Amino acid sequence: MSFRDWLRQRYWQRIMKRPFALPTAVFQQSALVFAPHEDDETLGCGGMILQKRAAGANVGVVFMTDGRQSHAHLMPVEELIAHRRQEALDACRVLGVAEDHVSFLDFTDGYLSEAVETAVSPVLDLLQQYQPAEVFIPYIKEPPADHVATNLIVMAALKQYSQPVTVYEYPVWFWYHWPWVSLDLHHQGERKAIVKNTLSTFLGWRLFTDFNCSLDISPVLAQKCLALEQHKTQMFSLMPDKGWLTLHDVAGGDWLACFFQEKEIYRRFQSLGSS
Repeated sequence: MSFRDWLRQRYWQRIMKRPFALPTAVFQQSALVFAPHEDDETLGCGGMILQKRAAGANVGVVFMTDGRQSHAHLMPVEELIAHRRQEALDACRVLGVAEDHVSFLDFTDGYLSEAVETAVSPVLDLLQQYQPAEVFIPYIKEPPADHVATNLIVMAALKQYSQPVTVYEYPVWFWYHWPWVSLDLHHQGERKAIVKNTLSTFLGWRLFTDFNCSLDISPVLAQKCLALEQHKTQMFSLMPDKGWLTLHDVAGGDWLACFFQEKEIYRRFQSLGSS
């Protein structure tokens, strides 16, 4: 066993042993999930959504951007946007969320940080419409700009919202660091990005300092995988002869494997609202 494998195993054992498992009572709590892109909802909290819906909780999913950047060099932009929208609806259906509980804000993928002030109003409208007990947003310290912007937008809206809400930050690109992904990669740019992320997470130690609760998703893990497969543009090479990359290609598959573990982890805290 390599040192990386040993350390990763020890990290995961520590997660499994720590007494911060969420009680099943959270499944009855209504929720609004904010995803920067079409697939983040499943990657970050698909297991939570599935178990909430199985318990009958009201769950809404909001997609902040139109997803146009993923393969824009290989497919006409409007066609790609349409594909990703339908994939999102298909994935949400597998997660148990009906189409009338899915919202698309359609901000330009990759430029959400330029629309932070504009986006607060529609997010506040959705909060007032759903009145969720819980809100799910991306982890504030993971690198993609759209993920950070989603967090900032929702938190700004919550400050104007009149009700207290339990907030859960879910990790997606947080996992893109050593030891969860290998540094033994041929692409120099990817290796540099992983090194940068590894340093920012203190060799992954933020896993224990920032995330304070976990959820057992083993009963619904297969269903979560099925939901992720609905994002076909992200999971399958639609044009292999043209180099259509998928999530399987990120860090040689190491990154994607992080989402098929038996637990989802979260940073949980309270937003007291404006009152």
